[in-house]
Amino acid sequence: MLEYQAAKDLLKDKTILVTGAGDGIGRAAALAYAEHGATVILLGKTVKKLEAVYDEIEQAGYPTPAIVPLDLKGATEQNYQDMAETIEQQFGHLDGLLHNASLLGVLGPFEHISMDSVKEVLQVNLVAEIMMTKALLPVMKKAPSASILFTSSSVGRQGRAFWGEYAISKFATEGMMQSLAHEYEGSNLRVNSINPGATRTKMRANAYPAENPQDLKTPEAIMTTYLYLMGDDAKGVTGQQFNAQ
Repeated sequence: MLEYQAAKDLLKDKTILVTGAGDGIGRAAALAYAEHGATVILLGKTVKKLEAVYDEIEQAGYPTPAIVPLDLKGATEQNYQDMAETIEQQFGHLDGLLHNASLLGVLGPFEHISMDSVKEVLQVNLVAEIMMTKALLPVMKKAPSASILFTSSSVGRQGRAFWGEYAISKFATEGMMQSLAHEYEGSNLRVNSINPGATRTKMRANAYPAENPQDLKTPEAIMTTYLYLMGDDAKGVTGQQFNAQ
């Protein structure tokens, strides 16, 4: 899998939505998808960051992207429904959805967990993903071959001390992936999860402040699996947990 070589036109004529597209892994995925022919819908809460990615894609001569400014903390079901209708009107269908945006929350002993922090983490990492996926399913079912990719974590597969908030949200993400994959088995829609592993991002730096980021792979260096799972080479692959490293 990690030796996979994506064809230059792997995602030609596909439309793919990436959440958290303003920086880190989301930005790298958006650029990789655009480089391989996709029209990318950049979703995030910071317009300035989205515009910078938009400009990078345009300057590289890739298909013109679209921007959806949306804060997952406060977005409602109606917001997602409106977004789905706009995507259908403009593009006809949606070929790919990368759920990348996540909050780390507060690391610490379980007895010190703040319920306000828990609610915020679950809102972004879980509830927002449920609402968005629910709204987008009808427009994804219109695609010839569609892929939903959830971002997991090693602590979403094996719990770890002091990671309660984040781990719980990612275990729930894995459950959502498996449930959807089973529900749509045999259809045009495949659903998988990916654990990016230790990557040079702001979230990783916040979780491991003493770590040397130069020892970690960059987001751009782990895109092989992200490309494979979005392209038609992965047709029939569903309900599986992947590691990007």
